[in-house]
Amino acid sequence: MRRLWTWAGIVFLLDQVTKVLVVQILNLASRGSIDVLPPFVNFRMAWNRGVNFGLLSGDSDATKWILIAVALAISGWVILWLRRERQGKWAMISGGLLVGGAIGNVVDRLIYGAVADFLNMSCCGVENPYAFNVADIAIFAGAIGLIAFTGGGRKGKTP
Repeated sequence: MRRLWTWAGIVFLLDQVTKVLVVQILNLASRGSIDVLPPFVNFRMAWNRGVNFGLLSGDSDATKWILIAVALAISGWVILWLRRERQGKWAMISGGLLVGGAIGNVVDRLIYGAVADFLNMSCCGVENPYAFNVADIAIFAGAIGLIAFTGGGRKGKTP
């Protein structure tokens, strides 16, 4: 479990530090956009009140609290599952990525009322209209890792 908590802490801190640097210190919240390495990497401010790609977004307090509850419930379930199943190193790291990212986005909802997304990447003549953040990357990588490294519940069974 130490790996899970270590990686959750690393992801949470990295996510929150990048948001403070970009959103507040570089003042992206007011500027709206900053071209970093155009067209490959740009900062584009987006306040996500929903889940991925703005799905289920709403400005109501109820939506915010429901999404916070869902993120905390999923994080709690992942922690209990990994603890109970005694998964390996990579599953614990993956769980830490997912939990750290989820908690980072929960903190955003509590502080800003929405998730602060700012990374925008485009390439090869295709302009990406979406923005994301470090927490989103960690959640995605953690979910893929949990699928890849938990063995689909076949631990100790013959195929």
